[in-house]
Amino acid sequence: MSTATTTSTSTGKHPHTRTVSALAPARRTAWLAAALFWSAFAVLEAVNHGWLAGTAALAFLVLPDLAFLVALDDAPHMAKGQLPPRAVPYYNALHRAAVPLALLALYAFAPFTWAPLFAALCGWLAHISYDRALGYGPRTKEGFQREGFQRD
Repeated sequence: MSTATTTSTSTGKHPHTRTVSALAPARRTAWLAAALFWSAFAVLEAVNHGWLAGTAALAFLVLPDLAFLVALDDAPHMAKGQLPPRAVPYYNALHRAAVPLALLALYAFAPFTWAPLFAALCGWLAHISYDRALGYGPRTKEGFQREGFQRD
């Protein structure tokens, strides 16, 4: 499903069309595939390395949404779907896939291995991937979903 909108410059002389969500289904499908991959990897680590790895994976599967707790007292005053602005920097930092991917890259070259750390990073990436697959993404400084990440 593609949605096209026509926008124009301030003079109104040169309208151009841009596709707003033509790739949204493909992106969401890719994010879902990634979510399933990282979930399976986290479960595999838990099965192979025990309860500590499983607990770490589960904790980091939930961790990114704990950013909401930063400004829990502001929550009743927010609009529907709005995250309190004080929590936005934490929420956005915990929902950037580049952070756990970079940590995974560092872990790959680290002189040590510890299965719970790897499982935790898999859980974190699974969380981010599920959020993107469901249409959740980074927030504006006011706490609303950024353009292009609104849920359908």
